[in-house]
Amino acid sequence: MPTLIVANDPKDWPLEIPNVETVAAKAYLTRPEFSNMRGIKIFNLCRSYRYQSAGYYVSLLAEARGHKPTPNITTIQDLKSPTMVRLVSDDLEELIQKSLAPIHSDKFTLSIYFGRNVAKRHDPLARQLFNQFRSPMLRAQFSKNGKWSLRSVAAMPASEVPPSHWPFVLQVATEYFAGRRARLPRRARTRYDMAILQSPEEAEPPSNEKALKKFIKAAESHGLSTELIDRDDYGRIAEFDALFIRETTAVNHHTYRFARRAVNEGLVVIDDPESIVKCSNKVYLAELLEHHGIPKPRTLLVHRDNVDAIAGELGFPCVLKKPDSAFSLGVVKIESKGELDEKIKQALGESDLVVAQEFLPTTFDWRIGIFERRPLYACKYFMAPNHWQIIHRDGTGKRDYGRFETLPVELAPKPAVRAALRAANLIGDGLYGVDVKQSGREFYVIEVNDNPNIDSGVEDEILGDEIYRRIMDGFLRRIEQRKARVAIA
Repeated sequence: MPTLIVANDPKDWPLEIPNVETVAAKAYLTRPEFSNMRGIKIFNLCRSYRYQSAGYYVSLLAEARGHKPTPNITTIQDLKSPTMVRLVSDDLEELIQKSLAPIHSDKFTLSIYFGRNVAKRHDPLARQLFNQFRSPMLRAQFSKNGKWSLRSVAAMPASEVPPSHWPFVLQVATEYFAGRRARLPRRARTRYDMAILQSPEEAEPPSNEKALKKFIKAAESHGLSTELIDRDDYGRIAEFDALFIRETTAVNHHTYRFARRAVNEGLVVIDDPESIVKCSNKVYLAELLEHHGIPKPRTLLVHRDNVDAIAGELGFPCVLKKPDSAFSLGVVKIESKGELDEKIKQALGESDLVVAQEFLPTTFDWRIGIFERRPLYACKYFMAPNHWQIIHRDGTGKRDYGRFETLPVELAPKPAVRAALRAANLIGDGLYGVDVKQSGREFYVIEVNDNPNIDSGVEDEILGDEIYRRIMDGFLRRIEQRKARVAIA
């Protein structure tokens, strides 16, 4: 995606950065070649964003043209809002106190260049403020009255950068515009930009490193320039056309905030925030499956007034599930009334509703992968040795995994695939993994997972690289459809 820096006078930005062009605001606003360009990023470094100024119109018309301006009009309005500044100050209070602790005066100005500060100790605070007020260069004013607080945040025009800061600005701007993709070989001419959100520190990520590389290769073969991002890149979401979340999701988590912001910015998003909300809560899933008559184990939604019904309706052993449990965490097998009394008290202390289900002993679970309302893969996940779940955690951090067997979807039991499709289609048209238990000839849906595992050497054993191409083909189709709708509108 081409990148333009727009300034009132190109001389305000005296730096040359590869693949970045500097143009005058008047030229961008009035010359037809800029109006007719498609799929470009605009970095607005005009001297003022006041209402109806040239800087204001650069961002406004960029949005009208389908360009991606930084800052956009929403950010420009946020910079003017004292309420927004107070909220951000409250949210970042601990970080503000830590960052500014060595400052001995009662006032401090923090200059932020593409999310960075010349003093490395202030980088975490600079990054968070850039995430909240996504403008290329910012000036944040702090004051101290017992403790530090954020008083104002304003965009810094390029014309006001101190001369001594320009070498640093050149360094961080070059790194910013290059991004991590600069370290990846360019395999294809790309039309759109995709971000893949992942966490290198995650112990059990939904895709291993080899799978991520295959996603990148498949994306670039579809004309999608792909960059791996992490939680610190929240402020950059609007630069992309699509967001693919390959980090374990949760509602009270940065993955959900990324998904929400990406949707608000008009990106194609998998996992979308609605799917995250629905799949993250087992109470919701239990009620959804019940309402639509999808076979599931005998289930009881437990609250403080019906705890005594668990033993009679489900018997022992049974399974108790916290609403937001993932990767088998928060799912416990209950063997006796005494154990139930202990565990249910703890569970209801955290949530007003929890899920109890009958225990169905099986040697494996089916996992049916669904993408865009069609089955994608079928796996058998076998239970860990001498355990009732596919992952056995011993409390010391050690994990034992059961073996797996991946089959062609057409060879998986048809009732399992049908039940999985019915359940996933109630959530949406994204990427899901549906867990199904087989007991005799009956099949029961256990849950629908957003963000299902796609690991190289496991879920891709049958389709190979085709599984990655199918997902990227879906992304490309959705991006083009969205661009076409915007063009028509």
